[in-house]
Amino acid sequence: MTDNIVHGTTQDRFAPVRDIMAASLESSADLGASFCATIDGETVIDIWGGWADEAKTRPWEADTIVNVYSTTKTMTALTALLLADRGELDFNAPVAKYWPEFAQNGKDNITTAQLMSHSSGLSGWEEKISVADLYDWEKVTSLLAAQAPWWEPGSQPGYHAVTQGYLVGEVVRRITGKSLGTVFREEIAEPLDADFHIGLAPEHDHRVADLIPPVVGAAQAAANDIQRKTFTNPPINPLDTRTREWRGAEIPAAGGTGNARSVSEIHVMLANGGVAKGKRFLSEAGCRKALELQSEGNDLVLLGLPLKFGLGFGLTGEVVQLPNENSMFWGGYGGSQIIIDMENRMTCCYVMNKMGDGLLGDMRSADLIGMVRAVLG
Repeated sequence: MTDNIVHGTTQDRFAPVRDIMAASLESSADLGASFCATIDGETVIDIWGGWADEAKTRPWEADTIVNVYSTTKTMTALTALLLADRGELDFNAPVAKYWPEFAQNGKDNITTAQLMSHSSGLSGWEEKISVADLYDWEKVTSLLAAQAPWWEPGSQPGYHAVTQGYLVGEVVRRITGKSLGTVFREEIAEPLDADFHIGLAPEHDHRVADLIPPVVGAAQAAANDIQRKTFTNPPINPLDTRTREWRGAEIPAAGGTGNARSVSEIHVMLANGGVAKGKRFLSEAGCRKALELQSEGNDLVLLGLPLKFGLGFGLTGEVVQLPNENSMFWGGYGGSQIIIDMENRMTCCYVMNKMGDGLLGDMRSADLIGMVRAVLG
């Protein structure tokens, strides 16, 4: 019986999804994980199982949360889309309109759209920094404002693995006077009662699952200078996510903490024309802006993968084939992934603590999401 291994609720037709998670936990492909799917704003799958720690002393519970690395970027994008929908942010205006200090070293004409689509040429820091510097917002944003792009802005994508959150976050801060994490919490998470945090308060620490590092780290895969500078300055070490400093800091491209339920239910607003839990957050046009192609090509950071980016999300293409052209996705280092399908008004999210070595999701999420799609025909 999968009920002993996998907990939570599943509509009867989605029982095979539950079986897939049970098999993954039984085989040790997963240590602890959660999966959630919504259709037309209704949660049709909300399941979890396994362990929150490697020693198997803490079961993965209904309210277990975990660092989801770059799946956090979708929350940052959503916050920016919200401001744009209200007319406070123009994606096509120069970043310097909002952040005057950014107009140094040939960056006068870089737009927020280019930050959102990983094409600004600022995929990492030129000056040597430490992990502790990531907790110093003023320092890391000032360094980015001062440095020159590593390639011609807008010419092709190069994944802004950690910098994107600071870049978009500083634009949000200049417009609102509040940090990205604060705007996200006040405008999105709290109205939805969603358990996702960009800057986690210490009272939640006991609920956080430990990330288990992959066998091959992202830094070891670096093959060229841009990749190396992006992934090793500072080095990405999943054990940092277990510290209070990391959890409490606002790292809006990589430091978010949540579970599949919170990620899936937040993105209901994009899948359902701007409405989630009966509340309107965005106009339908404001949601569809996320699908507008901003950059495409062989990604300079992600090992030359051919990728397409909208405003803050990956679009369907060769690498990740989504259900239709009205779908978008992103994933986090280690395996977490969210898919938003506007055509079928559906979201699917997988979150785990045993990391694979992928940056955009892996076969575990593909199997679960694939079964949802198979059931729906």
